[in-house]
Amino acid sequence: MRDKPNIVVLGTGGTIAGRGASHANTAAYACSVLTIDEVLAVLPQAHALANLRTEQLLQTGSENFNNEHLLLIGKRVSDMLEDADVDGVVLTHGTDTIEETAYFLHLTLKSVKPVVVVGSMRPPSAMSSDASLNLYEAICVAGHPASRGRGVLVVSNDEIHTARDVVKTNSFKLEAFGSPYGPLGYVVEGQPRYYRTTSRDHTVMTPWSIDRIESLPKVDIVYAYGALDEQAIVTFLGNTDGLVYAGTGNGNVAEHLVGALRRAARDGVQVVRASRTGSGVVVRDGAQPDSDYGWIVVDDQVPQKARILLMLAMSGEPKERDALQAAFHRY
Repeated sequence: MRDKPNIVVLGTGGTIAGRGASHANTAAYACSVLTIDEVLAVLPQAHALANLRTEQLLQTGSENFNNEHLLLIGKRVSDMLEDADVDGVVLTHGTDTIEETAYFLHLTLKSVKPVVVVGSMRPPSAMSSDASLNLYEAICVAGHPASRGRGVLVVSNDEIHTARDVVKTNSFKLEAFGSPYGPLGYVVEGQPRYYRTTSRDHTVMTPWSIDRIESLPKVDIVYAYGALDEQAIVTFLGNTDGLVYAGTGNGNVAEHLVGALRRAARDGVQVVRASRTGSGVVVRDGAQPDSDYGWIVVDDQVPQKARILLMLAMSGEPKERDALQAAFHRY
């Protein structure tokens, strides 16, 4: 038995790899300029936690990530997990879309080994930076046996979140991440403490394997607001496979938009009704007669993650709408 776990730290850039011109630059800085080895160089304490191996896969802010980046990251993490000498993976990532990448991995990786996605709100050069502590705690979590089988995790600000629920909720504060049902646990004195688990299927319990996915359907999001014109919806028709409508309140749809969304569904576009509120449940056949219109609802998922789930649910063989709806109530 090894005295320390073997952890791979995979770098992709982001604020955690950023540098400011002064210690006061907590929001204005150069993003993604440090390699993962440079980030770890100022954290020698991490080597006491695990035998670390590093790899620089990408070097860019996560606002630039598209479907091809998701596939690249997922396939590389999967390759690492298949190595019998690897006990877990830490993925450093920009915070802008960390929740999307983490959820994609949560649904497509086929391993019970811990995978922890981590970023920071302040670059390592800033005063009171969270970069080193977040990375240190991510390695703690990835190397601990209690983290096995919990799906992909996001560690930030001493909290351990499931990738299914976590959302970035603030543009600059350190406590920028939260889950509607709270974190799974905390990192206390370098040890993870878990208090709950997610009940939705993930990783080895889903039908999607990153090793078999070569492309993803095109899914877009339309954000509702008071003066939204139906032309904003029409422009997507014929150029998308799925459309997540982030409606007001309980996924409400303005009367003048119903026709465009119904036409989209009749034309084969999968229309998913979501809420722009950021939390809560969108009730099927509640605010709208979804069954009659051929629409799907997100249950409690936020629009940006609903997009990820719909892409996966639509991948492979064509699916009936009932099967797509069932996916939103299972994952």
